[in-house]
Amino acid sequence: MAEAIDVQYLVKQLMAGASPEENKALLEALMSGQVTSIFEKVKREEAPTLLPVPSEVRGFRVRLDLHGAKPPVWRRLELPGDLTLPRLHDVIQAAMGWTNSHLHRFRTGSDHRSPFFVTSFDLEEGDEGTLEDDVRLDQLVAEKGDELWYDYDFGDGWDHKLVIEEVLDEPPATARCTGGRMACPPEDCGGIGGYEDLAAWVRSGYDDVRLPGNFEDAAHARDWLPIDWHPDHFDVGETDTALAIAVAEPVAVTGEMAELAEQLDRRGVRLLREVLGRPFSHGSIDVSDVEADRLTETYRVFLEVIGDGVTLTAAGYLPPAVVEQVAERTGIADWWFGKANREDLTFPVADIRTTARALGFVSVRKGRLSPTTAALRCGRDPQALWRHIVGRLPLGTKDAERQAGWMALAVVGSGVPAQEWRSEISDLLFALGWRSGHDRFSPPPANSATLDVLEQLAGASRVRWREIKGIDLAVAATARAVTRRR
Repeated sequence: MAEAIDVQYLVKQLMAGASPEENKALLEALMSGQVTSIFEKVKREEAPTLLPVPSEVRGFRVRLDLHGAKPPVWRRLELPGDLTLPRLHDVIQAAMGWTNSHLHRFRTGSDHRSPFFVTSFDLEEGDEGTLEDDVRLDQLVAEKGDELWYDYDFGDGWDHKLVIEEVLDEPPATARCTGGRMACPPEDCGGIGGYEDLAAWVRSGYDDVRLPGNFEDAAHARDWLPIDWHPDHFDVGETDTALAIAVAEPVAVTGEMAELAEQLDRRGVRLLREVLGRPFSHGSIDVSDVEADRLTETYRVFLEVIGDGVTLTAAGYLPPAVVEQVAERTGIADWWFGKANREDLTFPVADIRTTARALGFVSVRKGRLSPTTAALRCGRDPQALWRHIVGRLPLGTKDAERQAGWMALAVVGSGVPAQEWRSEISDLLFALGWRSGHDRFSPPPANSATLDVLEQLAGASRVRWREIKGIDLAVAATARAVTRRR
C-alpha cells in the first residue's frame, strides 16, 4: 500500500509544475529506492499546522471575498474564535447565499496545493488527512492579516478568501454579518466566467443578443435564474437573518431522524440541520384539550360512523350510506364536486379510511371493517387519540416511506406554512438521494402516508383537497412530539 501512495504522490509532484531539476531528482529517488522516506517527509509537511487552543476565546472581524469576482463579491463578518470548521462552513454558505449543494474544503494557503482539511465524506470516500470536525477557527488564524481559504463546488471552482481585519477582545455570541457587496452567483452557473456572463446579461436588461451560456432563449434563462436575482443586490439585514438561521443549534433528535441528519452531515449537506434549527422546531410538544379535540375530529367522526363495524361492498368499498355520512359530517360534501356516496369516486373519504387503517384505528377481516382495540379504548378521548397518533408516526416500513415521513415531520414541525410543506419535503428527499423516476435532476414528490395524516389533522376534509394554508401551531406541535419522542 505504501508503494502505491508513493507513486501517486510522485505523479502529483510531476504535474504540479516542478522545475526540470526537481523532476529529475524525484525520478532519481524513485529509481534509487529512496522514494519512501522522501515522500513520507513530504506527506508530513502537507498536514495543516494548528495553533494551540487559546486560554480565552477571542473574536475576529473578517472580510470574506469570492476570489476572482469583478466587481468584488464580499461579506464582512464578526465570528467567535471557537467556531469549528463545519460551523464556519455553515456561516460562509449562509453569508454568501450558497445553497450547500456541493462539496467544500478548507485550506491554509492561496495555492491549491496548500495543506487542507478533509471532511467526513472525504474519509468515507477513502481519502486521508486531518479531519475538519474539531478544528477551531482560532487554531488557524490569530492576528490581523491572517488568511484562510475555502473552496466550494470543485466543478465550478468557487474559491473564497477569509482575511482577519481585526481581532476582537470580546467575541460575539454568535456569527453575524455587518456588511458586504453584490449578490452571490447562482449555483451551477459555470464558475467565475459563467457568472460574469450572467451578470452582464441581467444588467443589460436581458438583452437577447447577449444571452449567456447554452440557454435556448431569454425566457429559459430567466426561469433558470433564482427569483429576482440581480448581481448588484445585497441586503445586510437579509444576510444576517439567513446567518442566524444557519448557525442556530438544531433541536435534539434521536433514532432514525438523527441518523438521517448525520447522513446528510457526512455529505456536507446541512439542509435538515437548518430545518431542525428553526425557532419553531424548538417549540412545545404538547397540545391542549381543545386543540386535541379539533385535530382528531375527522377520525372521531369516522369511528362514530362505522360504530361496531360495517360490512364492505363486494368490491371492498365502504357502503354508500357510510360514505355519505362521513362526507357530510367531516365537511367534505360542502366542497366535493360529486355526489359523495361512492368511496372509489370520493377520494377524500377514501383517504380518511386509508390513514385510519394505517394508524391502527380500523382493520378489515372477512369483508368487514371494524374498530380496533386501540380505537375502542381511546376513540372518545381526544387526548388519548392524539397520543396514539403520535405513537404511530411516521408510517411505513420501506426506506422511501419512512424517510419521506420523517422529512414531513421535520418540515411541519419547523412551523412553515402548509402551502410550503411539499416543496421543502421534496428538497430534503432530493438531498437524501431520492429522485423522481430516472431523472437524476428531478426532486421526488413529497407524498407519504405520514404527510396524509398531518394534512388530515390540519383539516383537509374541511377545505378543497390539499389547499390547506397557513401555520397550524397544534399540527406543528404534533409533528415535533414525534421527532422528539424518546
